Amino acid sequence: MGKVYVRVDDRLIHGQTVLAWCPTLSIQEIIAIDNDSASNPMLRSIMEMGVPKNYATKIVTVDQAKELLREDSSKTRLVIVKYPSRLMEIQEEIAGCEFIILGNIAKRSDSVHQVKGATGIFFLSEQDVKDIDSLVEKGFKVDFQQLPNAAGMSWSAFKKTFNRGQGA
Repeated sequence: MGKVYVRVDDRLIHGQTVLAWCPTLSIQEIIAIDNDSASNPMLRSIMEMGVPKNYATKIVTVDQAKELLREDSSKTRLVIVKYPSRLMEIQEEIAGCEFIILGNIAKRSDSVHQVKGATGIFFLSEQDVKDIDSLVEKGFKVDFQQLPNAAGMSWSAFKKTFNRGQGA
C-alpha cells in the first residue's frame, strides 16, 4: 500500500505542487478533489497541462475521489482539496494518511482568522477551524506548511498565530 499525503490549497494543482511538493514527498499520483473543476473540461485541461507525465493526475469529484481512494494502490499519492470542509467528506478514505498539510486559502466571505506568512496569506473560517479540530481529535496529524523547505507548524501551535478580525 502506498503512502497518502493530503494538502489543503485553494489553487489545487499549480507550479509549487509539481515543482516542490511532489518531488519532496516522492509523489507518483496527484488527486485533486473539486466538483467544479472535475466537471469543467477547460479547468481540468489547464491544471493537467502543467503536470509532467511521470505523475498520474486525476481531477475528480468527491464521489469519484471516494471510489478512487478506497482502491488499493502502491503509488504514493498527494490528495489536494481547496478547503478543510472537503476533508470532512473524505475522512474515512484518507484515514491513515501520513499527514494533512495546510497550505494556501485565500480570503472568503466567511473568513475570520488570518495568518500572514512569508509566502502568502492564509484565511480560515470558524467552520474551517472546527473541521480541522475535529480531524485532529480523530488522530489526524495536521501541520501548516506552505513550502516543503519551510518549517512546518503543528495545528495547535498554528492556531496561536491567528489574527482575528484584522482584515479577515
